[in-house]
Amino acid sequence: GMQLLRRNDYPEGRFTLAFLGYGGEAENTVLELTHNWDTEHYDLGNGYGHIAIGVDDVYAACERIRASGGKVVREPGPMKHGSTVLAFVEDPDGYKVELLSED
Repeated sequence: GMQLLRRNDYPEGRFTLAFLGYGGEAENTVLELTHNWDTEHYDLGNGYGHIAIGVDDVYAACERIRASGGKVVREPGPMKHGSTVLAFVEDPDGYKVELLSED
């Protein structure tokens, strides 16, 4: 079955990310699970949060998306409690897609 590939705790943000998969992250699909430490109610909405796609250069990917008429809803930059560079874009139906790269 799937293995825990890595786990990142973010005490300042009060959350943990767990990455599960069948092999290395660069070669395989990876499932990211988020655990929010606090017990506040979490609105699940329609059950969809977002998907994430690893890219070589988040900044360049956002420029290509914008130049093609796409919508960038979170400009590229480092994540709040880490060094991973990420951005969020929306597909034509309004679903969020995260773009990320390790810095």
